[in-house]
Amino acid sequence: MLGSTPISSDAAPAEPATAPDARLVEHAPNGRLVAQRGLFNGPDPVCPEDLYAKVVHGAAVRERQRLVVRAGSEVTLDTYFGRFPASYWQRWTVVDTVDIEVTATGSGRLAVIASDIEGETRTVAAQDLTGLTGEQVTVTAELDKFVDGGFLWVQFTTTDSELVVDRLRWTVDPPKRLRPTAVVICTYNRADDCTKTLQSLGGDQESLDVLDAIYVVDQGSDTVESRPQFPEIQQALAGRLRYLRQPNLGGAGGFGRGMYEVTGQGGAEHANLLFMDDDVLCEPEIAIRLTAFANRTPSPTIVGGQMLRLLHPTRLLAGAEYADFAQLIPGKVVKNALDDVDLLAEEADEDGAGKASGKGAGKVVRGDLRVDADYNAWWSCLIPAEVVAAIGLPMPLFFQWDDVEYGYRARAKGFPTVTLPGAGLWHADFDWKDLDKWNEYFAVRNAMIVSTLHAEIDPKQTARVLTSRISRYLLAMQYGLAATLIKATEDFLEGPDFLNDGGASAAKSVHALRADYPDTIMHKASDVPGLSVGEIKQIQAGPKPSSNRLTLLKRVAYLAMGRSVHPIGAVSKPDATWWHVSQFETAVVTDGSQGGVRVRRRDRELTIKLAKQAARAVRRLVAEMPRLREEYRAAAPRLTSRENWRRLYDKND
Repeated sequence: MLGSTPISSDAAPAEPATAPDARLVEHAPNGRLVAQRGLFNGPDPVCPEDLYAKVVHGAAVRERQRLVVRAGSEVTLDTYFGRFPASYWQRWTVVDTVDIEVTATGSGRLAVIASDIEGETRTVAAQDLTGLTGEQVTVTAELDKFVDGGFLWVQFTTTDSELVVDRLRWTVDPPKRLRPTAVVICTYNRADDCTKTLQSLGGDQESLDVLDAIYVVDQGSDTVESRPQFPEIQQALAGRLRYLRQPNLGGAGGFGRGMYEVTGQGGAEHANLLFMDDDVLCEPEIAIRLTAFANRTPSPTIVGGQMLRLLHPTRLLAGAEYADFAQLIPGKVVKNALDDVDLLAEEADEDGAGKASGKGAGKVVRGDLRVDADYNAWWSCLIPAEVVAAIGLPMPLFFQWDDVEYGYRARAKGFPTVTLPGAGLWHADFDWKDLDKWNEYFAVRNAMIVSTLHAEIDPKQTARVLTSRISRYLLAMQYGLAATLIKATEDFLEGPDFLNDGGASAAKSVHALRADYPDTIMHKASDVPGLSVGEIKQIQAGPKPSSNRLTLLKRVAYLAMGRSVHPIGAVSKPDATWWHVSQFETAVVTDGSQGGVRVRRRDRELTIKLAKQAARAVRRLVAEMPRLREEYRAAAPRLTSRENWRRLYDKND
């Protein structure tokens, strides 16, 4: 049995850290391919049962893989994890039919239901189950009416007796050879989170069976291997664990190391790389669904998982995403895709009536219309090795936009991205992270780099976006954040050679820069330096201005005259808009994480200084963008090459 392979940061070689891995080769299938399992409960108590199976009426016992439908009851799998994404399988794979295999005891009715692009439902198959004693029943459904949208799911109904479902599988014809899959987890000082993710993978044998290796690239000082559970994890993963240590090169360097290792091995040219964040509540089922789908596409295809919000576990972040290069914004939701929805809510009917109106129930939130993604974030994303061979490794952007850039680069070379509904896990809510953090430097700098590589945006448009953001930050007394964006712009202007160290020096310099600005420091709400709690009265925002431009001009005029509406006050996160905070001389603003507050104090001299610095940078941006576009595009093949990443990994050993 292969053991885990720990590699310390002071001994990481330039060539692959592991010998050719006997696991990472194609292998023959053993029976039909499981496309997804029927699950009736989540991997953790925080996961709502109704995301898996819903009791329509009567009573039922919902266990992880066992369902007891009491007499006189009905249970539907018309749920996020219960539905089979028929449209995506018909559009993107070579599969024509899917078998629903049910092992059950007792009596009842099994129905297979389909939806269409309008969300209307139809029964495609039904079978009465009578006096079963653990037999398997198989129903076949055609994937022939779902090109533009629609799902399949199962419904169980009982009358006089109960029905126990011991096993439910959606299976398809397997390929002649199955692709091996290596999970890659990049972690930095989140040892406890990463430990839980590994325990989750190791605790689900069926999911583990589709994984051939698990690479953990640990870039922190608080290491995963230091946790007492580490030996148990090694044992549970049964020889799959490949534990590597290296200095921090961000997500690009961490995930890239996994790419580098797997694709450098003989025989792994058809392997899948399944990226996964360390700070997720992992649904191990995602491994089964993504790998099965990737095994049945006619050509190598990036297959991405969806993100549910960890603090609001019934909410889906997005059905599919694209990047708005003109506004430098990633994570925009594709038209007609689900957009930050509560999956357990009900859509209103056409007349606007829903359950709350008392006029009848609305429609289930499914997202029946199929949508295509431009890219998939790397909280969970499967990338075939053939894609890496064709387009290279990630751009050394450290983190932020590295996944966006890779998806668009792959797309330009003919490799599509499919974001697969029902393949989800829970990730920390983004809107509970404050925008005013050091990583905003990378968000803005890398947005400009990726836009330069993959779009033809007028530099004046980019200049307008930067000027608008910096102006609002200065008016809202976010001097550290304004300085962060200015540095991002200035470093972008340095050209691609600035990326030669993989971003490590940039991370250090941004931290040092922000340390000079008191408004970047979070304090306890009950202990604000220099202020007593009693003198900080909360002042709520008024209505949103009808004209942002006129309001901005008015605030600038007040700043020039040294006037303010409020000498001091507390501002809640929802009210912390630039047009409200700009009315204060001192504002105590709640941090986006809700963990404390930040103190912002008006500094007119600093405002003028930063404004002038920003103006110089923006003027340069407009003038030099044609040259920069050529330089970044010319440098991309070198920066994403295996040779460059070998140099980076060796250089930082």
